[in-house]
Amino acid sequence: MSHSVYNIPVLTNSGEETTLNQYAGEVLLIVNVASKCGLTPQYEGLQKLYADQKTQGLEILAFPSNDFLAQEPGSDAEIQEFCSLNYQVSFPLFAKIPVVGEHKHPLYRTLIQAIPERIGEGPWWKDLVDYGLTPNNPPEVLWNFEKFLVNKQGEVVARFAPDLTAEDPRILDAIAAELAK
Repeated sequence: MSHSVYNIPVLTNSGEETTLNQYAGEVLLIVNVASKCGLTPQYEGLQKLYADQKTQGLEILAFPSNDFLAQEPGSDAEIQEFCSLNYQVSFPLFAKIPVVGEHKHPLYRTLIQAIPERIGEGPWWKDLVDYGLTPNNPPEVLWNFEKFLVNKQGEVVARFAPDLTAEDPRILDAIAAELAK
């Protein structure tokens, strides 16, 4: 299995240094997010999933990134405000990080090394190409709202394409399976 994500240093939305150790023993859904993306409405489903399953041991951890068409231009404070006002997000938001390229955050290096391929590549990839965009090939993160599932031991166990929403049975089944362990 992959190395644990727990000891990788991250910054909270307010700029405090921390690690994901505080979530040991919980199932994590790690998502790179953006406020000005066509997929931004996914915040709604993510918040509903969080509200439904937090008590069973699910944590959703959001990492804003400005790597895709500058769709997350705001400061960390602006991002927090946007998520609170527009989607009533109560799951943890972290400081903005790069998730692709040579400067990608060590957390994302670990995530993509653990699982290089995404589940659920849909027609959305072709839509990006049709818009004249150049989506990243695996193992790189394709776009905003790609999702990584981490088990209770901190190991990456699944990876989902950005266009799979929090309501997708493949995601819900994978979360349920990990919560049951």
